[in-house]
Amino acid sequence: MPYIKPAERRPLDPLVDALFAALPERDVAGSLNYVVSRLCARVLEREKRYARINELVGALECAKLELYRRVAGPYEDEKARENGDVYSA
Repeated sequence: MPYIKPAERRPLDPLVDALFAALPERDVAGSLNYVVSRLCARVLEREKRYARINELVGALECAKLELYRRVAGPYEDEKARENGDVYSA
């Protein structure tokens, strides 16, 4: 769940902003994949065991699902309204 307390966000937000500024405008997906993979690898340097790997996979999956729920789903709904719903055709 990305909804951590504001006090926990404060030290992270400037780092996220700096990282975002460093992302290229082209190939954002490849760069983002690299950053996420490197961050996961660094977490595993602290402790590589099944439970930690499982936590990382779960966090990545939940981040994906939350992005879909909050961004992609509403975008798809808007496009269905604009262009016609494929399921009611």
